[in-house]
Amino acid sequence: MRNILSEAICICATACAFTFVTGCETHNSGPATQNPSPAPSAPAATPTSPVASSPAPAGSVIRIKAGLSTPFTDSSGHVWQPDQGFDGGDVIGRDQSTAIANTKDAQIFLTEHYGMNSFSCNLPNGKYLAKLYFAETYEGVTGVGQRVFSYNVQGHEFKDLDLWAKTGGPNRAYVETVPVEVTSGKFLITFTTQVQNPEINAIELIPQM
Repeated sequence: MRNILSEAICICATACAFTFVTGCETHNSGPATQNPSPAPSAPAATPTSPVASSPAPAGSVIRIKAGLSTPFTDSSGHVWQPDQGFDGGDVIGRDQSTAIANTKDAQIFLTEHYGMNSFSCNLPNGKYLAKLYFAETYEGVTGVGQRVFSYNVQGHEFKDLDLWAKTGGPNRAYVETVPVEVTSGKFLITFTTQVQNPEINAIELIPQM
């Protein structure tokens, strides 16, 4: 299988935290390799457990900002919690001066979690509106067909997402909105690699009355 140049990170370890910078990763059936790069990046997330230890309070909106190690407040005053709930993969941040089309909150799309198998969190049973935030920001992807992946949102299947084809190019925000129902106290997204790594920038779960 042909190796495809993709994205990765250089990890500088301190006592209990990591700082990530933009790099490159060769994606194949094995783990990603990591190489240094001086490009500026957002604060990276520390490793987290796949599932939150306790369910969110009933009626609470859940906002997860993939790739960040600290909470983030958007232009509407909404607070996004740092990266958590992912099984596998890594995080990376882009140059904070990067412009992102189709959004007034570019920073939502300038960090990501990529190469993950799934995302999950404990939620009270009920109906929710799940919003998945995506943008193709990796400079190694330069056209249609260079990143393609599928994902399943609480039983709803989405096949062959190609962000470049979907949005018409790089650095363009795309939000997938999916009505879902939680019946077992757990919300789950699974990701399937086809070409390159799957990636996601943020996840929002809005209770529906």
